[in-house]
Amino acid sequence: MSDPLHTYDYLLPATGPAAITLQQWLRPDNGEVIYPPTYANPSQRKGDPPVYNIDRFPESGQSVCVIDSIPSQANRIEPMLGRLRDKEGNPIRLLPNIIVTAKGKTKDGEDDQTANLLEAGHRAADAMIQLSSLRADLLAAIKAYGKGDAVPLAKIAPTSLVFGMWDSRESGAKVPRLLNSIIRAYDVQEHHRSAQFNPAIDFEAAGVAPGKGEKKLSEAGMAGAPATFQHGGVSARGGIRREASLNLCTLRDIVATDTNQTLALQRYLLGLGLVALTYLDGKALNLRQGCLLVGVPDKPMKRVAIYADGTEKPLELDPDTALGYAKAAADAFGVGPDRLDIVFDPKLAKEALKKTTKEEAGN
Repeated sequence: MSDPLHTYDYLLPATGPAAITLQQWLRPDNGEVIYPPTYANPSQRKGDPPVYNIDRFPESGQSVCVIDSIPSQANRIEPMLGRLRDKEGNPIRLLPNIIVTAKGKTKDGEDDQTANLLEAGHRAADAMIQLSSLRADLLAAIKAYGKGDAVPLAKIAPTSLVFGMWDSRESGAKVPRLLNSIIRAYDVQEHHRSAQFNPAIDFEAAGVAPGKGEKKLSEAGMAGAPATFQHGGVSARGGIRREASLNLCTLRDIVATDTNQTLALQRYLLGLGLVALTYLDGKALNLRQGCLLVGVPDKPMKRVAIYADGTEKPLELDPDTALGYAKAAADAFGVGPDRLDIVFDPKLAKEALKKTTKEEAGN
């Protein structure tokens, strides 16, 4: 049996592919209408309703709606990399387990909060981890990355090197994403819906009458309430497509001070990237209420390696092969130690708030 550690070494040299790309056509599980995410209205006027992210092109009459954004796709996939299991159900350790505890008290006693670094939206730049007992080690790792040694950061927060981060509050370091994944709907028609709530009993007749300064009956669910012309989803006449890209050029820029470690580091990150790229293979995408997407049988997924001259070559890759490679690469690199004792520091948080206030006062 060949050594899985060398399976994808041809992707790493500068003469290799520029990227691995994926295209997958999707459709709603039932019917044509799906519900995209909503975002705050750009008008910023109080009371204006949220909006879908739809780009319209009047010259062509086309429109494109974001069904799941790049950050959202990353936040769906990243935590799963810490919960992988083999066919026998045994955990597969590709990442260090970094747990942050925020200690707190309520009138009923202790009320501690815990969170895994994989759940932090800003990854290694997240306030949860930067304002904790891991702060010194983490900032040193980010500083080392800025000086051309990504090994310390890969030992603490390797997914920050795969899904990217921006340390805007401290060093200013930016780590570009290796993996980009997005789902868009094309040539969309926007729908609306209305509803009317009617209470099961007449609360006024039952002796309920709000006094001065109290809530209205409707605000307490005791009177009819209309909801008219609300978001009703979109239908995609041009189809729905997931597109993903693993940037191998960016991967080659991630190096170690010890050149002998660079290959092990790049293999490790490539393994994580390949597992992330294949994680959604064969899965239904249950994105939100009213947005369950499945594949299109007569439009199979297309995954290719694309070279600098534009040449495309089919890439043989499946989740099991990717996982086997990632495991071998992780073992060879040496996954960073688990840190289950990290504690969020409110004092650091308060200092950060004071610093922000002083900076704003000086502007």
